[in-house]
Amino acid sequence: MILPPSHPQRLELNDEVHARPPEALAPGLRLSYLALLGDPAHREASWEAVCDLARRSAAAPPLPGASHFSADLGPFRLKWERHTEFSRFMVITPGADAADPFANPALAAVPAGWVQALPGQLLVATHLALLPGGEGPLDPDTLSSRLFAGNSLVGGTVSGGAARVFTDFRIHAGGFGRILVQDHGTTPRQAGRLIQRLLEIDTYRMLALLALPLARELGPHITASERKLAEITEALVTARSADEPELLERLTRLAAGTESREARTLYRFSAAEAYDALVQRRIAELREGRMEGMQTLQEFMERRLAPALNTCRAMAARQDALSRRVARATQLLSTRVDLTREQQNQVVLANMDRRAQMQLRLQETVEGLSVAAITYYIVGLVAYVAKGLKAGGLPLDADLVTGIAIPVAAIAVALGLRQLRHVIARRATPFPPPAGR
Repeated sequence: MILPPSHPQRLELNDEVHARPPEALAPGLRLSYLALLGDPAHREASWEAVCDLARRSAAAPPLPGASHFSADLGPFRLKWERHTEFSRFMVITPGADAADPFANPALAAVPAGWVQALPGQLLVATHLALLPGGEGPLDPDTLSSRLFAGNSLVGGTVSGGAARVFTDFRIHAGGFGRILVQDHGTTPRQAGRLIQRLLEIDTYRMLALLALPLARELGPHITASERKLAEITEALVTARSADEPELLERLTRLAAGTESREARTLYRFSAAEAYDALVQRRIAELREGRMEGMQTLQEFMERRLAPALNTCRAMAARQDALSRRVARATQLLSTRVDLTREQQNQVVLANMDRRAQMQLRLQETVEGLSVAAITYYIVGLVAYVAKGLKAGGLPLDADLVTGIAIPVAAIAVALGLRQLRHVIARRATPFPPPAGR
């Protein structure tokens, strides 16, 4: 059967749900886990580190652009995953001493110096042991003193009672946390999914908490900005028009600082919410059961992780509210400045109108003087002509001709200037807009 052309990303999208599958794990193994934060420049370096380790073990390296890799490298099995802002490495070796499963960690099988050269900043380092479950009840205090330095344990039954998990969420000697999983009948795939969820809970918990130092750092800045905003808004009540430019400058600087901090922290706070949702989902997938004398993972996260994230949410909400209040104050002050500017423009236009009226009166005065002056010169010329004609023998009364010429010349000059003013006004008037506009 011939099918229509496939979407260019059909295969990639279909295989995405099968990416990063959990390892099939059986009891009696040691596992070391590392999660490293890295910027975009470290993404390629992480892939190169995995390629280097694969070549040392004479194994095929991951393909260019790959985001996950899993292979048996002889003494150990390596699983690598690259995510948006972190990469994680899992080293698995068989065999675990039930008396002290953390004494010889799986990471000891990796070539010396390779771990130290990994790119990025270490965020999570954990040793995990998967052991066959023992018979009979278990004493958490004895287990804590033997493997967890006497710390309070967190855990209980998981996977419907098919396994038990113990951890203290603390960093022990050597810089590693510890997780003990006792198997009571899980399948290899089920055990692999369980361990992957436990490691993801630890990783996403730390990634979510990255927002907490930022929230603590942001608190004093928001408090100071809120105080400045209160001072500015209070000054607005009694401010004069001369004070408005200075207030607007202060408010603009405050708005710029608020927007800058919000842009710098928005991603981290949003990421914290996303990671917290992943933590809660992974805990729900564990199907926890309570063991006497211990907190469950769910209870531990509610008591320890939830308050920290609530602090981040409260700080993000304060920052958002501050941004909106600054925007409202800026809009209010801008409106006042616009009104003041319009009033000033009205005063300027009124002054211009008065000056135009004065110029018009002056122009009319000048025109009157101009009529008189031009009439005087015309009448003078007429008088000279009349006297000349009289001297030539014509019977003319030069004084009478001069007297008659005065009103005639004055009327003619006045009409001529008026006509000239109309012609100039018509030429200065813009063409009327087209009909319909």
